[in-house]
Amino acid sequence: MSLTDSQNSRILGWIAEESGLKPLQIQNTVALLREGATVPFIARYRKERTGELDEVAIRLMEERLFYYTELEERKLTVLTSIEEQGKLTPELRARVETTRLKTELEDLYLPFKPKRRTKATVARERGLEPLADLMVAQELTDGTPEGAALPFVDSEREVPDAAAALAGAGHILAERIAEDADLRAFVRRLTGERGEMASRVSADKKGAVTKFEMYYDYREPLRDIPSHRMLAMRRGEKEEVLFLAVVAPVEEILAGLKAKFVSGRSIFGQFLEGVVHDAYKRLMAPSIEVELRLEAKHKADDGAIKVFADNLRNLLLAPPAGGKRVLGIDPGLRTGCKLAAVDETGRLQGHGLIYPHTGGGKAEAARKELLRFAQAHDCTMVAVGNGTGGRETEQFVREVLSAAGLETPVVMVSEAGASVYSASEIAREEFPDLDLTVRGAISIARRLQDPLAELVKIDPKSIGVGQYQHDVNQSQLKKSLDGVVESCVNFVGVDLNTASWALLSYVSGLGPALARAIVRHRDENGPFPARAALMAVPRFGSKAFEQSAGFLRIRDGVNPLDNTAVHPERYPLVEAMAADLSVSLRELAADAALAGCIDLSRYVTDAVGLPTLRDIIEELQKPGRDPRRQFEAAAFRDDVRELSDLREGMVLQGVVTNVTAFGAFVDVGVHQDGLVHVSHLADRFVKDPHEAVSTGQLVKVKVLAVDPERKRISLSIREAAAGGGRPPKGQRRDAEAQVGATGGLDLKGLEKAGFRVRKK
Repeated sequence: MSLTDSQNSRILGWIAEESGLKPLQIQNTVALLREGATVPFIARYRKERTGELDEVAIRLMEERLFYYTELEERKLTVLTSIEEQGKLTPELRARVETTRLKTELEDLYLPFKPKRRTKATVARERGLEPLADLMVAQELTDGTPEGAALPFVDSEREVPDAAAALAGAGHILAERIAEDADLRAFVRRLTGERGEMASRVSADKKGAVTKFEMYYDYREPLRDIPSHRMLAMRRGEKEEVLFLAVVAPVEEILAGLKAKFVSGRSIFGQFLEGVVHDAYKRLMAPSIEVELRLEAKHKADDGAIKVFADNLRNLLLAPPAGGKRVLGIDPGLRTGCKLAAVDETGRLQGHGLIYPHTGGGKAEAARKELLRFAQAHDCTMVAVGNGTGGRETEQFVREVLSAAGLETPVVMVSEAGASVYSASEIAREEFPDLDLTVRGAISIARRLQDPLAELVKIDPKSIGVGQYQHDVNQSQLKKSLDGVVESCVNFVGVDLNTASWALLSYVSGLGPALARAIVRHRDENGPFPARAALMAVPRFGSKAFEQSAGFLRIRDGVNPLDNTAVHPERYPLVEAMAADLSVSLRELAADAALAGCIDLSRYVTDAVGLPTLRDIIEELQKPGRDPRRQFEAAAFRDDVRELSDLREGMVLQGVVTNVTAFGAFVDVGVHQDGLVHVSHLADRFVKDPHEAVSTGQLVKVKVLAVDPERKRISLSIREAAAGGGRPPKGQRRDAEAQVGATGGLDLKGLEKAGFRVRKK
């Protein structure tokens, strides 16, 4: 359904009003989006047209454009329906056309929306609409309601007496009230601002011990309830442990409705008050509660998805160890440790199996085989999965290498999602003849080399950095996470001659089909000598080349610019710069000092401005450089391998594995992540944990408490840095029992740390 010019103009105006951006920025960006340009491409290569908008601003604009486009398309349907009924007035058309809220549009359409037979429908069929109109006019001041209703008594129409007539007219008025857009907006606003979300334990769970105990008798204002608590309560309801309801300020709402609907000294005053009460209780309150619960769910989803997206971004952009020959080990205590050696590009060189932990003389054989395997494949780093047996295997490997006089680094690598990859279609395509466990060892080795290149092969939901990920809107979650992966892949850039099709599929302008076609062409014809050679790939057109080329890299290619983020459309410009400096293109790309001598003002044109020119110079000064942080491995203590090894007061190094709305989880090398509550993340007030820590970050933590029975560890970054003390001034000191994916907080540990634990 195509929109009219006036609708498009209205959409652009609303986005401008919301964003505060210049109209030209919005027009140009929206035009690019509608032309099929990707967000990474627009942000990187069309800065002059957008006024240097970043990805965040462009994605937000994309979201609002989608919302308002859907809204305007829905308006066309609504207006057509009302017009076909012959009920479309100029005033109603104006209200429909100018609303920018989907809820308001549906409120306006509600009286005209086809519906099933209701009590009001039956009353109209019985000729009681005129009586309803008489009542609502509120002009009669003499007589009684029953007397006014007598003329409408008609046994043939099943209106046997005045009471039945009044009741039918009341049903008509109740429906009018419940479908009045302004009155619904009033009730929705007041309930949203003053209402509470309440939960109570279901009858058959009273007295039962569950992870939802703090919500057995709980209330919190709708406007304040945080994402994780809303989702926790909804999960409790889904599991039939809790019963949820929106508690509205009923008396205030009824008073407001009566003030708006009942006026004067009409004989129907008292009766109309009863109608208002019926309209609210029977018709309006249930539907408004559904709407507000859904709105609270959407808000909670947004919060949880943002947490997931932030964690995923940090994980994907974790520093790579780079092109090293790596020995990957998938640890196992009883089933043995699977070995896989990969070369600098991640290609499998060999695999094996050792049994260092099963006893019976196999440990010595495992030592010899490990050393032989590592030396045979010239491995310069070892990656050990952090699953069951991980710490024991790490220690075993360190001892073997040290005894042989080798200083090969041994790094613990997260196994999250490795099993999912091992059984995936991608893994079967890569290694059709290998066992799942060997594929897992290969993945562990590759994760050390380049986390981004390996993790894109796994469904982000399986990586384990989300919060209530299975409870949120799955299509919205997928769209958000796909956007994060796309952003990260294009931020880093992709080696065209080594990347898997899974990694290439996230490059701007490609997708799975073209990515597979590229890999097939590469396998059949050898490495691409230049970006321009992509045009030889079947079904690879000029649009795909425009969108993708700048994000693809070719090392040691024919053109040195192919290993930079300089877009091919700007190659002639860079060649002109080199000519003006009297050097070759290769010399310019190899000498950062030369790029610094370029006078950018000489090259400004209508098509190319300073933003693009500055990007070009920056690329010439660091061709092929990875934008991610420098790799640094965590150093776990050798004497801390199990939960039982932990002691209160210990200060340890750890890795942040997950950041939630209430704190961060940290791996300290004991197979069980510990929780750093938000109040222990820093020596200042922290509202959003992502302000203080990020997934994959190395941190120093102090052990506050250990609960072996429930496998819970309470940690503090603040006390590890400052040597103890109470929570900072202004910081929340009531620790809330979180449930769901985390299994709850260690309340006793938090009490010992100086917090007041409060159950509501």
